[in-house]
Amino acid sequence: MPQVTFAEVKNNEAVRTYIRRADEALTTMGYTEHAFAHVTKCAEGAYEILNTLGYEPRLCELARIAGFMHDIGNVINRQDHAQSGAIMAFRILDQMGMSADDVALVIGAIGNHDEGTAVPVSPIAAALILADKCDVRRSRVRNRDATTFDIHDRVNYAVEAADLSFSDGKEALILDITIDPEICPVMNYFEIFLNRMLLCRRAADFLGLKFKLVVNGLDML
Repeated sequence: MPQVTFAEVKNNEAVRTYIRRADEALTTMGYTEHAFAHVTKCAEGAYEILNTLGYEPRLCELARIAGFMHDIGNVINRQDHAQSGAIMAFRILDQMGMSADDVALVIGAIGNHDEGTAVPVSPIAAALILADKCDVRRSRVRNRDATTFDIHDRVNYAVEAADLSFSDGKEALILDITIDPEICPVMNYFEIFLNRMLLCRRAADFLGLKFKLVVNGLDML
């Protein structure tokens, strides 16, 4: 059976439509960007994590696919979007001819990426969690009126730089963030992202790694 590739998934019109429509729905609700910039960053980030750790190429490819598709469930509802997205992904990938084993790995990762219900059940799920939860950046803020920022807008807009990288010995993943404290106190970051960072630590542990959070040069986690 021919293997479904990331390129095929990325160019699939249904997938692209669901990503676009899901982001439109989130826009009306005031959420930060969840469009092609975010899902592409998650796809490449999940791939790079597993590839750097030496996982087999097909597993890295599936992580890339899961990253690109992980937020399509938002087209239905933000609530339980991970689970609805997994069901949607099953239908699409099955119709594309992906093997049942590959489908199972992808939808298992998608269904376990939201911090409310997420569990790093596989290397792909762990890599997706890390790539998704570490995507914090100013360009995700769509609201250009700073006087009406909510806490999520302020935190993301305050991030001047964010880099997720391996330590020299590849024993740890380090999220290094620079925050402008004039825009948002560092404690505001923890107010909304603490559960996400703890989930990242669990995901890193699943991969045999430590997870470190550095904010403005200080070790925070």
